[in-house]
Amino acid sequence: MNNVVCFVLGGGKGTRLQPLTSERSKPAVPIGGKYRLIDIPISNCISSGIRRTYLLTQFNSVSLHRHIRQSYNFDPFNGGFVEILAAQQTNDGSDWYQGTADAVRKQLRYLQQPGIDYVLILSGDQLYRMDFEKMLKVHQDNNADVTIATLPIDKEKASDFGITRLDDNGRVIGFLEKPQSEAELKHVRTSPEWIESQNVPSNGREYLASMGIYLFNRDTLVDALEKTDYEDFGREIFPAAIRAKHVQAYLFDGYWEDIGTIKAFYESQLEMALPTPPFEMHQADSPIYTRPRFLPSTRIDSAQVTQSLVSDGCVIHAGAKIQNSLIGLRSQIGKNTVIDGVVLMGADYYPSDKRAQLSAAGGPEIGIGEGTHIEGAIVDKNCHIGKNVIIRKPDGCPENARCGDVIIRDGVIVVPRCSIIPDGWKLENPVACKF
Repeated sequence: MNNVVCFVLGGGKGTRLQPLTSERSKPAVPIGGKYRLIDIPISNCISSGIRRTYLLTQFNSVSLHRHIRQSYNFDPFNGGFVEILAAQQTNDGSDWYQGTADAVRKQLRYLQQPGIDYVLILSGDQLYRMDFEKMLKVHQDNNADVTIATLPIDKEKASDFGITRLDDNGRVIGFLEKPQSEAELKHVRTSPEWIESQNVPSNGREYLASMGIYLFNRDTLVDALEKTDYEDFGREIFPAAIRAKHVQAYLFDGYWEDIGTIKAFYESQLEMALPTPPFEMHQADSPIYTRPRFLPSTRIDSAQVTQSLVSDGCVIHAGAKIQNSLIGLRSQIGKNTVIDGVVLMGADYYPSDKRAQLSAAGGPEIGIGEGTHIEGAIVDKNCHIGKNVIIRKPDGCPENARCGDVIIRDGVIVVPRCSIIPDGWKLENPVACKF
Protein backbone atom coordinates (compact mmCIF):
# COMPACT_ATOMS: atom_id res chain seq x y z
CA MET A 1 0.00 0.00 0.00
CA ASN A 2 3.04 2.29 -0.05
CA ASN A 3 2.09 3.71 -3.46
CA VAL A 4 -1.45 4.65 -2.33
CA VAL A 5 -2.32 8.13 -1.09
CA CYS A 6 -5.65 8.99 0.50
CA PHE A 7 -7.69 12.19 0.30
CA VAL A 8 -10.37 12.54 2.98
CA LEU A 9 -13.02 15.11 2.06
CA GLY A 10 -13.92 17.25 5.05
CA GLY A 11 -17.44 17.99 3.82
CA GLY A 12 -19.49 21.13 3.38
CA LYS A 13 -21.30 23.25 5.93
CA GLY A 14 -23.19 20.27 7.35
CA THR A 15 -26.49 22.13 7.51
CA ARG A 16 -28.52 18.95 8.04
CA LEU A 17 -26.50 18.19 11.18
CA GLN A 18 -27.00 21.59 12.77
CA PRO A 19 -26.79 22.60 15.57
CA LEU A 20 -24.03 19.99 16.04
CA THR A 21 -22.15 21.63 13.15
CA SER A 22 -22.83 25.25 14.10
CA GLU A 23 -19.34 25.63 15.58
CA ARG A 24 -17.51 22.60 14.18
CA SER A 25 -17.13 20.77 10.87
CA LYS A 26 -18.90 17.45 10.29
CA PRO A 27 -15.75 15.30 10.65
CA ALA A 28 -15.14 16.91 14.06
CA VAL A 29 -18.51 15.85 15.52
CA PRO A 30 -17.91 13.62 18.59
CA ILE A 31 -19.01 9.98 18.31
CA GLY A 32 -18.82 6.90 20.51
CA GLY A 33 -18.21 8.93 23.66
CA LYS A 34 -14.50 9.62 23.05
CA TYR A 35 -13.91 9.71 19.29
CA ARG A 36 -14.65 12.06 16.40
CA LEU A 37 -16.06 11.14 13.00
CA ILE A 38 -12.74 11.82 11.29
CA ASP A 39 -11.16 9.01 13.33
CA ILE A 40 -13.12 6.48 11.25
CA PRO A 41 -11.56 7.03 7.79
CA ILE A 42 -8.10 7.70 9.21
CA SER A 43 -8.20 4.53 11.34
CA ASN A 44 -9.36 2.51 8.32
CA CYS A 45 -6.39 3.86 6.37
CA ILE A 46 -3.92 3.01 9.14
CA SER A 47 -5.29 -0.53 9.53
CA SER A 48 -5.11 -1.00 5.74
CA GLY A 49 -1.46 0.02 5.60
CA ILE A 50 -2.02 3.46 4.03
CA ARG A 51 0.40 5.89 5.61
CA ARG A 52 -0.12 9.07 3.57
CA THR A 53 -3.43 10.81 4.20
CA TYR A 54 -4.51 14.33 3.30
CA LEU A 55 -7.55 15.91 4.93
CA LEU A 56 -9.28 18.63 2.89
CA THR A 57 -11.12 21.10 5.10
CA GLN A 58 -12.96 24.38 4.71
CA PHE A 59 -15.75 25.10 7.22
CA ASN A 60 -15.44 25.54 11.03
CA SER A 61 -12.26 23.50 11.04
CA VAL A 62 -10.34 24.82 14.08
CA SER A 63 -11.32 21.98 16.44
CA LEU A 64 -10.76 19.45 13.66
CA HIS A 65 -7.24 20.76 13.05
CA ARG A 66 -6.50 20.62 16.77
CA HIS A 67 -7.71 17.03 17.00
CA ILE A 68 -5.61 15.91 14.02
CA ARG A 69 -2.52 17.63 15.41
CA GLN A 70 -2.93 15.99 18.82
CA SER A 71 -3.85 12.52 17.54
CA TYR A 72 -1.86 11.46 14.50
CA ASN A 73 1.90 11.82 14.88
CA PHE A 74 3.79 9.08 13.05
CA ASP A 75 7.31 8.12 13.99
CA PRO A 76 10.07 9.48 11.71
CA PHE A 77 11.09 5.99 10.52
CA ASN A 78 7.59 5.24 9.18
CA GLY A 79 7.38 8.18 6.82
CA GLY A 80 3.64 8.46 7.27
CA PHE A 81 1.50 11.51 7.96
CA VAL A 82 -2.00 12.92 8.22
CA GLU A 83 -1.76 16.40 6.72
CA ILE A 84 -4.44 19.08 6.59
CA LEU A 85 -5.02 20.90 3.32
CA ALA A 86 -7.31 23.85 4.02
CA ALA A 87 -8.85 26.05 1.36
CA GLN A 88 -6.50 28.97 0.84
CA GLN A 89 -5.47 31.68 -1.58
CA THR A 90 -2.63 30.68 -3.89
CA ASN A 91 -1.07 31.93 -7.12
CA ASP A 92 -3.38 29.52 -8.95
CA GLY A 93 -6.63 30.77 -7.42
CA SER A 94 -8.37 32.34 -4.47
CA ASP A 95 -11.76 30.57 -4.45
CA TRP A 96 -13.21 28.32 -1.80
CA TYR A 97 -13.60 24.65 -2.66
CA GLN A 98 -16.60 24.48 -4.99
CA GLY A 99 -17.20 20.75 -4.55
CA THR A 100 -15.49 17.46 -3.75
CA ALA A 101 -13.64 17.19 -7.07
CA ASP A 102 -12.75 20.87 -7.09
CA ALA A 103 -11.22 20.48 -3.63
CA VAL A 104 -8.84 17.79 -4.91
CA ARG A 105 -8.14 19.79 -8.08
CA LYS A 106 -6.97 22.76 -6.01
CA GLN A 107 -4.46 20.47 -4.28
CA LEU A 108 -3.35 18.65 -7.43
CA ARG A 109 0.36 19.10 -6.79
CA TYR A 110 0.12 16.67 -3.88
CA LEU A 111 -1.11 13.97 -6.29
CA GLN A 112 1.72 14.54 -8.72
CA GLN A 113 4.52 13.71 -6.34
CA PRO A 114 6.76 10.67 -7.08
CA GLY A 115 5.80 7.23 -5.80
CA ILE A 116 2.02 7.62 -6.10
CA ASP A 117 0.17 5.15 -8.34
CA TYR A 118 -3.28 5.09 -6.73
CA VAL A 119 -5.51 7.69 -5.06
CA LEU A 120 -8.21 6.75 -2.55
CA ILE A 121 -11.04 9.27 -2.10
CA LEU A 122 -13.00 9.02 1.17
CA SER A 123 -15.70 10.99 2.95
CA GLY A 124 -15.12 12.34 6.44
CA ASP A 125 -18.65 11.72 7.73
CA GLN A 126 -19.29 7.98 7.37
CA LEU A 127 -19.26 5.21 9.97
CA TYR A 128 -17.82 1.89 8.75
CA ARG A 129 -14.80 -0.41 8.88
CA MET A 130 -13.14 -1.44 5.60
CA ASP A 131 -9.89 -3.07 4.51
CA PHE A 132 -8.80 -0.94 1.56
CA GLU A 133 -6.12 -3.46 0.60
CA LYS A 134 -8.91 -5.83 -0.53
CA MET A 135 -10.39 -3.03 -2.61
CA LEU A 136 -6.99 -2.37 -4.22
CA LYS A 137 -6.64 -6.07 -5.09
CA VAL A 138 -10.00 -6.05 -6.90
CA HIS A 139 -8.89 -2.89 -8.71
CA GLN A 140 -5.60 -4.44 -9.83
CA ASP A 141 -7.01 -7.88 -10.70
CA ASN A 142 -9.51 -6.28 -13.07
CA ASN A 143 -7.03 -3.79 -14.54
CA ALA A 144 -9.48 -1.01 -13.68
CA ASP A 145 -9.01 2.71 -14.03
CA VAL A 146 -11.47 3.46 -11.23
CA THR A 147 -13.03 1.24 -8.56
CA ILE A 148 -16.06 2.23 -6.51
CA ALA A 149 -17.14 0.62 -3.24
CA THR A 150 -20.75 -0.54 -3.36
CA LEU A 151 -23.13 -1.78 -0.70
CA PRO A 152 -25.96 -4.28 -1.40
CA ILE A 153 -29.29 -2.81 -0.30
CA ASP A 154 -32.95 -3.77 -0.68
CA LYS A 155 -35.59 -2.16 -2.86
CA GLU A 156 -37.02 -0.03 -0.04
CA LYS A 157 -33.73 1.81 0.42
CA ALA A 158 -32.73 2.07 -3.24
CA SER A 159 -34.54 5.35 -3.84
CA ASP A 160 -32.27 7.11 -1.32
CA PHE A 161 -28.96 6.22 -2.99
CA GLY A 162 -27.05 6.35 -6.24
CA ILE A 163 -27.33 2.84 -7.72
CA THR A 164 -24.75 1.23 -10.00
CA ARG A 165 -25.54 -1.10 -12.92
CA LEU A 166 -22.95 -3.82 -13.62
CA ASP A 167 -22.13 -6.32 -16.33
CA ASP A 168 -21.39 -9.97 -15.52
CA ASN A 169 -17.74 -9.16 -14.76
CA GLY A 170 -18.55 -6.50 -12.18
CA ARG A 171 -17.73 -3.61 -14.46
CA VAL A 172 -19.92 -0.56 -13.89
CA ILE A 173 -21.86 0.23 -17.08
CA GLY A 174 -24.48 2.57 -15.67
CA PHE A 175 -25.35 4.75 -12.72
CA LEU A 176 -28.68 6.22 -11.61
CA GLU A 177 -29.08 8.71 -8.78
CA LYS A 178 -32.01 7.87 -6.47
CA PRO A 179 -34.22 5.81 -8.82
CA GLN A 180 -37.92 6.25 -8.05
CA SER A 181 -40.09 4.48 -10.62
CA GLU A 182 -40.43 0.74 -11.16
CA ALA A 183 -38.85 1.11 -14.60
CA GLU A 184 -35.82 2.89 -13.15
CA LEU A 185 -35.44 0.31 -10.40
CA LYS A 186 -35.67 -2.54 -12.86
CA HIS A 187 -32.99 -0.92 -15.01
CA VAL A 188 -30.38 -0.89 -12.20
CA ARG A 189 -31.29 -4.19 -10.49
CA THR A 190 -28.48 -6.70 -9.92
CA SER A 191 -29.40 -10.39 -9.83
CA PRO A 192 -29.08 -12.05 -6.39
CA GLU A 193 -27.22 -14.92 -8.07
CA TRP A 194 -24.46 -12.59 -9.24
CA ILE A 195 -24.15 -10.95 -5.82
CA GLU A 196 -23.81 -14.35 -4.17
CA SER A 197 -21.23 -15.40 -6.76
CA GLN A 198 -19.03 -12.67 -5.20
CA ASN A 199 -19.24 -14.44 -1.81
CA VAL A 200 -21.74 -11.86 -0.53
CA PRO A 201 -25.14 -13.16 0.70
CA SER A 202 -27.90 -11.28 -1.13
CA ASN A 203 -30.59 -11.74 1.54
CA GLY A 204 -33.14 -9.99 -0.65
CA ARG A 205 -30.75 -7.17 -1.56
CA GLU A 206 -30.79 -6.59 -5.32
CA TYR A 207 -29.31 -3.11 -5.66
CA LEU A 208 -25.71 -1.94 -5.31
CA ALA A 209 -25.49 1.52 -3.77
CA SER A 210 -22.51 3.82 -4.17
CA MET A 211 -20.73 4.38 -0.85
CA GLY A 212 -18.90 7.45 -2.09
CA ILE A 213 -15.55 5.64 -1.76
CA TYR A 214 -13.42 5.75 -4.91
CA LEU A 215 -10.03 4.30 -5.86
CA PHE A 216 -8.41 5.91 -8.91
CA ASN A 217 -5.31 5.23 -10.89
CA ARG A 218 -3.36 8.41 -10.20
CA ASP A 219 -2.95 9.34 -13.87
CA THR A 220 -6.65 8.74 -14.55
CA LEU A 221 -7.67 11.13 -11.78
CA VAL A 222 -5.14 13.81 -12.72
CA ASP A 223 -6.29 13.64 -16.33
CA ALA A 224 -9.96 13.99 -15.33
CA LEU A 225 -9.28 16.97 -13.08
CA GLU A 226 -7.02 18.79 -15.55
CA LYS A 227 -9.18 18.33 -18.64
CA THR A 228 -12.58 19.14 -17.12
CA ASP A 229 -14.06 21.68 -14.78
CA TYR A 230 -16.20 19.09 -12.98
CA GLU A 231 -16.74 20.01 -9.33
CA ASP A 232 -18.21 16.86 -7.78
CA PHE A 233 -17.10 13.22 -7.77
CA GLY A 234 -20.50 11.62 -7.34
CA ARG A 235 -22.47 13.77 -9.78
CA GLU A 236 -19.84 14.42 -12.48
CA ILE A 237 -16.42 12.70 -12.29
CA PHE A 238 -17.76 9.20 -11.60
CA PRO A 239 -20.55 9.18 -14.25
CA ALA A 240 -18.11 10.54 -16.85
CA ALA A 241 -15.57 7.83 -15.95
CA ILE A 242 -18.18 5.13 -16.59
CA ARG A 243 -18.49 6.33 -20.19
CA ALA A 244 -14.77 6.64 -20.92
CA LYS A 245 -12.88 4.35 -18.53
CA HIS A 246 -12.98 0.90 -16.96
CA VAL A 247 -14.86 1.40 -13.71
CA GLN A 248 -15.04 -1.66 -11.46
CA ALA A 249 -17.35 -2.33 -8.51
CA TYR A 250 -16.04 -3.53 -5.16
CA LEU A 251 -18.74 -5.20 -3.06
CA PHE A 252 -18.68 -4.38 0.63
CA ASP A 253 -20.87 -6.34 3.02
CA GLY A 254 -20.61 -4.75 6.44
CA TYR A 255 -21.97 -1.96 8.58
CA TRP A 256 -22.03 1.42 6.86
CA GLU A 257 -23.87 4.57 7.89
CA ASP A 258 -23.79 8.00 6.31
CA ILE A 259 -24.02 10.40 9.26
CA GLY A 260 -25.90 13.04 7.32
CA THR A 261 -28.85 13.93 9.55
CA ILE A 262 -29.57 14.38 13.25
CA LYS A 263 -31.77 11.27 13.24
CA ALA A 264 -29.08 9.12 11.58
CA PHE A 265 -26.47 10.42 14.02
CA TYR A 266 -28.66 9.83 17.08
CA GLU A 267 -29.67 6.30 16.08
CA SER A 268 -26.14 5.22 15.14
CA GLN A 269 -24.80 6.41 18.49
CA LEU A 270 -27.39 4.62 20.61
CA GLU A 271 -26.83 1.43 18.59
CA MET A 272 -23.28 1.38 19.98
CA ALA A 273 -24.71 0.80 23.45
CA LEU A 274 -26.69 -2.32 22.44
CA PRO A 275 -25.57 -5.69 23.86
CA THR A 276 -24.55 -6.74 20.34
CA PRO A 277 -23.89 -3.45 18.51
CA PRO A 278 -23.83 -3.50 14.69
CA PHE A 279 -20.64 -1.43 14.80
CA GLU A 280 -18.01 -1.82 17.52
CA MET A 281 -15.15 0.55 18.10
CA HIS A 282 -12.96 -2.22 19.55
CA GLN A 283 -11.71 -4.83 17.11
CA ALA A 284 -8.26 -6.27 17.66
CA ASP A 285 -7.06 -6.24 14.04
CA SER A 286 -8.54 -2.86 13.08
CA PRO A 287 -9.11 -0.57 16.08
CA ILE A 288 -10.49 2.94 15.87
CA TYR A 289 -7.80 5.37 16.96
CA THR A 290 -8.14 8.74 18.62
CA ARG A 291 -6.01 11.00 20.76
CA PRO A 292 -4.93 9.99 24.28
CA ARG A 293 -6.35 12.27 26.97
CA PHE A 294 -4.89 10.66 30.12
CA LEU A 295 -8.17 10.89 32.02
CA PRO A 296 -8.94 9.04 35.27
CA SER A 297 -11.31 6.12 35.47
CA THR A 298 -15.02 6.87 35.71
CA ARG A 299 -16.44 6.91 39.26
CA ILE A 300 -19.95 5.53 39.78
CA ASP A 301 -21.49 5.95 43.24
CA SER A 302 -24.54 3.71 43.85
CA ALA A 303 -26.05 4.51 40.46
CA GLN A 304 -27.93 2.24 38.07
CA VAL A 305 -26.46 1.95 34.58
CA THR A 306 -28.18 -0.28 32.02
CA GLN A 307 -27.26 -0.94 28.36
CA SER A 308 -25.07 2.13 28.12
CA LEU A 309 -21.52 3.14 27.29
CA VAL A 310 -19.65 5.34 29.77
CA SER A 311 -16.45 7.10 28.71
CA ASP A 312 -13.38 8.07 30.75
CA GLY A 313 -13.25 10.68 33.46
CA CYS A 314 -16.96 10.77 34.37
CA VAL A 315 -18.54 11.16 37.82
CA ILE A 316 -21.99 9.60 38.27
CA HIS A 317 -23.58 10.31 41.65
CA ALA A 318 -25.85 8.20 43.84
CA GLY A 319 -29.38 7.45 42.69
CA ALA A 320 -28.74 8.27 39.03
CA LYS A 321 -30.50 6.00 36.54
CA ILE A 322 -28.90 5.73 33.11
CA GLN A 323 -30.28 3.47 30.39
CA ASN A 324 -29.91 3.08 26.62
CA SER A 325 -27.44 5.98 26.56
CA LEU A 326 -23.94 7.01 25.58
CA ILE A 327 -22.05 9.05 28.17
CA GLY A 328 -19.15 11.16 26.87
CA LEU A 329 -15.85 12.23 28.41
CA ARG A 330 -15.81 14.09 31.77
CA SER A 331 -19.60 13.94 32.16
CA GLN A 332 -20.83 15.05 35.58
CA ILE A 333 -24.21 13.51 36.42
CA GLY A 334 -25.89 14.60 39.67
CA LYS A 335 -27.88 12.66 42.25
CA ASN A 336 -31.23 11.10 41.34
CA THR A 337 -31.05 12.04 37.69
CA VAL A 338 -32.72 10.05 34.90
CA ILE A 339 -30.85 9.72 31.60
CA ASP A 340 -32.84 7.64 29.07
CA GLY A 341 -31.99 7.32 25.37
CA VAL A 342 -29.49 10.18 25.52
CA VAL A 343 -26.29 10.90 23.60
CA LEU A 344 -24.44 12.94 26.22
CA MET A 345 -21.25 14.25 24.61
CA GLY A 346 -19.59 15.26 27.86
CA ALA A 347 -17.28 18.18 28.46
CA ASP A 348 -13.86 19.60 27.66
CA TYR A 349 -13.36 20.70 31.28
CA TYR A 350 -14.10 19.60 34.83
CA PRO A 351 -16.27 21.84 37.05
CA SER A 352 -13.17 22.97 38.94
CA ASP A 353 -11.60 24.35 35.75
CA LYS A 354 -11.81 28.15 35.54
CA ARG A 355 -12.95 27.94 31.91
CA ALA A 356 -15.98 25.90 32.96
CA GLN A 357 -16.80 28.31 35.80
CA LEU A 358 -16.53 31.43 33.68
CA SER A 359 -18.68 30.10 30.85
CA ALA A 360 -21.56 29.48 33.26
CA ALA A 361 -21.52 33.12 34.45
CA GLY A 362 -22.90 32.24 37.88
CA GLY A 363 -25.41 29.69 36.60
CA PRO A 364 -25.42 25.91 37.13
CA GLU A 365 -22.16 23.97 37.05
CA ILE A 366 -21.05 22.20 33.93
CA GLY A 367 -22.80 18.83 33.70
CA ILE A 368 -26.26 17.52 34.64
CA GLY A 369 -27.77 18.79 37.88
CA GLU A 370 -29.45 16.83 40.66
CA GLY A 371 -32.97 15.50 39.99
CA THR A 372 -32.92 16.30 36.27
CA HIS A 373 -34.74 14.08 33.76
CA ILE A 374 -33.49 13.89 30.14
CA GLU A 375 -35.05 11.58 27.58
CA GLY A 376 -34.57 11.06 23.82
CA ALA A 377 -31.97 13.77 23.35
CA ILE A 378 -28.51 14.73 22.16
CA VAL A 379 -26.73 16.94 24.69
CA ASP A 380 -23.72 18.56 23.05
CA LYS A 381 -20.45 19.36 24.83
CA ASN A 382 -19.94 21.74 27.76
CA CYS A 383 -23.60 22.18 28.65
CA HIS A 384 -24.63 23.54 32.07
CA ILE A 385 -27.95 21.91 32.94
CA GLY A 386 -29.37 22.83 36.34
CA LYS A 387 -31.28 20.91 38.98
CA ASN A 388 -34.77 19.43 38.45
CA VAL A 389 -34.76 20.21 34.74
CA ILE A 390 -37.07 18.18 32.48
CA ILE A 391 -35.98 17.68 28.86
CA ARG A 392 -38.29 15.33 26.98
CA LYS A 393 -40.70 15.78 24.10
CA PRO A 394 -44.17 16.96 25.14
CA ASP A 395 -47.22 15.29 23.59
CA GLY A 396 -48.03 16.68 20.14
CA CYS A 397 -44.61 18.23 19.73
CA PRO A 398 -43.75 19.22 16.11
CA GLU A 399 -41.05 17.28 14.28
CA ASN A 400 -38.92 20.42 13.94
CA ALA A 401 -39.33 22.93 16.74
CA ARG A 402 -37.56 25.20 19.20
CA CYS A 403 -38.02 26.05 22.87
CA GLY A 404 -35.50 28.63 24.04
CA ASP A 405 -32.06 27.36 23.10
CA VAL A 406 -33.25 23.73 22.87
CA ILE A 407 -33.98 22.45 19.35
CA ILE A 408 -36.06 19.52 18.15
CA ARG A 409 -34.92 18.30 14.75
CA ASP A 410 -35.91 15.10 12.92
CA GLY A 411 -37.87 14.25 16.05
CA VAL A 412 -34.73 14.32 18.24
CA ILE A 413 -34.14 16.88 20.99
CA VAL A 414 -30.78 18.66 20.69
CA VAL A 415 -29.27 20.77 23.46
CA PRO A 416 -26.65 22.87 21.63
CA ARG A 417 -23.04 23.17 22.70
CA CYS A 418 -22.36 25.31 25.81
CA SER A 419 -26.08 25.78 26.56
CA ILE A 420 -26.95 27.06 30.03
CA ILE A 421 -30.31 25.77 31.31
CA PRO A 422 -31.42 27.09 34.72
CA ASP A 423 -32.81 25.08 37.63
CA GLY A 424 -36.38 23.89 37.18
CA TRP A 425 -36.55 24.54 33.42
CA LYS A 426 -38.99 22.34 31.45
CA LEU A 427 -39.27 21.67 27.74
CA GLU A 428 -42.84 22.66 26.96
CA ASN A 429 -44.83 24.48 24.28
CA PRO A 430 -42.11 24.33 21.58
CA VAL A 431 -42.70 26.50 18.53
CA ALA A 432 -42.51 24.86 15.08
CA CYS A 433 -39.74 26.27 12.92
CA LYS A 434 -37.72 25.59 9.78
CA PHE A 435 -34.04 24.74 9.62
